[in-house]
Amino acid sequence: MPEVRLVGPNGEQVGIVALNDALRLAQEADLDLVEVAPTARPPVCKLMDYGKFKYESALKARESRKNQAHTVIKEIKLRPKIDPHDYGTKKGHVERFLRQGDKVKVTIMFRGREQSRPELGFRLLQRLAGDVEELGFVEAQPKQDGRNMIMVIGPHRRKSEAKAERASTRPAGAAPARPGQRARRPAEAAEEPATQ
Repeated sequence: MPEVRLVGPNGEQVGIVALNDALRLAQEADLDLVEVAPTARPPVCKLMDYGKFKYESALKARESRKNQAHTVIKEIKLRPKIDPHDYGTKKGHVERFLRQGDKVKVTIMFRGREQSRPELGFRLLQRLAGDVEELGFVEAQPKQDGRNMIMVIGPHRRKSEAKAERASTRPAGAAPARPGQRARRPAEAAEEPATQ
């Protein structure tokens, strides 16, 4: 007759009992007999309310997912022969993303004969990494991927630190600006005459 190591509903050890006795005890207590360690010899079974157990494990799984940090990867695409002004604009985007605590995937797109000169893309990526080194570090070195060359830059600090700094740099009492409007300090607002 098969035997199981039985654990009571409150975690107390009942001991090794016959499977039929364990099923009878579960029925008397109006609980389910759940096998919790099938590989143990003898297998470990617990008296519990299986519906409640499933509900609590789903809650725990949801909580652990909520507490995970969500990594956002932003992407910037460049050409090997980029105009200096365009390079400055793209570099500004990379800096903004790194300040916000996001990773940046920089992609150099090669077309036609440019594919025979991968060193142009490599030099451009090295230059960009050097220009933003105070905000981020090269997490994945430049590597060729078909017609593209890819590099990943990670921020030096976490997203939560970036949010805290942004909140602390806003002047006290100033409301956040609407898009297209400059944030005003409370003193500026008081000095301006009211217009009708």
